[in-house]
Amino acid sequence: MKFLLVFDFDHTIIDENSDTWIVKCAPERKLPNGLRNSYQPGHWTEYMGRVFVYLGDNGVKEDEMKRTMTTIPFTAGMIDLLGFIGENKELFDCIIVSDSNTVFIDWILKAADVHKVFDEVFTNPAAFSSTGYLTVQHFHAHHCAKCPKNLCKRKVLKEFLDKQLERGVSYTRIVYIGDGGNDLCPVMFLKENDIAMPRQGYTLEKKIAQLSQSLSPVQCSVLVWSSAIDIMSYLKLLIKQ
Repeated sequence: MKFLLVFDFDHTIIDENSDTWIVKCAPERKLPNGLRNSYQPGHWTEYMGRVFVYLGDNGVKEDEMKRTMTTIPFTAGMIDLLGFIGENKELFDCIIVSDSNTVFIDWILKAADVHKVFDEVFTNPAAFSSTGYLTVQHFHAHHCAKCPKNLCKRKVLKEFLDKQLERGVSYTRIVYIGDGGNDLCPVMFLKENDIAMPRQGYTLEKKIAQLSQSLSPVQCSVLVWSSAIDIMSYLKLLIKQ
């Protein structure tokens, strides 16, 4: 009996968007209008690439970025939840699928000493160039019309499950914890026995509700959370069953 926990990162594990938080490093803590208005829907990664160039051009160094990023608050109860999962790792495999980047997630998880809870992190690869600029790339290519160009979370989840099956690992139940519009695609992939946990008041909860109104509800069960303590209470029930 093993459960797979799939976490989004921004507004789920942390209570902010890591990509917009980095703007605190910019001169006057804001971006020029031209740069801010250059975002095109579905092309967030390219936009963040331009943001990182702007920060680099303004002399913002790696250590300053790291200091800023590690001040992001975790969602209420999240550190307790991750501690609970860590104590029960024989029952839970735990992955992150996020549209953030490897550098930010690594910094934040390690600063809070919760990185060992996660078996794998699937996110956009990032690194500092020889000139000290942060660069970010697309996670993968895909053919899903519903998802942003750089990341289809359903594809990530499906490939992870296929790889685990090859290793002889299958899961009693998948629990998907997220908040955003790009979490709907993987949630629609979940089966009857699985559970989607959308964050209360966020886009994912609204989109799931719209689907049930249009009589094409998701197959899995849905349990809304507002604090990570709600998630922990559910997991405690799950392992008692």
